Amino acid sequence: MNSRDIVWIDFPGVVQTKRRPAVVLSSPTYHATRPDIIVGLVTSQTSKTTTPTDFLIQDWQEAGLRVPSAFRAFIVTLPRSSVVSSVGTLTLLDWNEVVIRVKLAMDLK
Repeated sequence: MNSRDIVWIDFPGVVQTKRRPAVVLSSPTYHATRPDIIVGLVTSQTSKTTTPTDFLIQDWQEAGLRVPSAFRAFIVTLPRSSVVSSVGTLTLLDWNEVVIRVKLAMDLK
C-alpha cells in the first residue's frame, strides 16, 4: 500500500463501524516499520463537504470510486488488517488537494 491509494476499510465511526473507502495517508517509509496504516475518510455524501478541510474528489472515477465522492479530514490509524481490499489510486491533482486539507486540519506548515 502506498499513500494516494484508495482502499475499502472497516472504518470506526462515532456510532458504528462501517465499511467504506478511505485514502491511505501513510507512506511506504511509515509502513516499513509500523504494523498499522493511517487513512482519511472518503464519503459519498458530497453535499455535506462544506468545511475548509473537506475536498470534492475531481477524478473519482479514475480513483476507482463508484460514485462522486469527497475526502474528509477524519483521520484514523488502524491495523493494516482492517483493509478489506484495494480500489484504486487518487490522481496527483486530487492527492495534492488532500494533502492541503490534511495540513490545514493539523496546522502543519
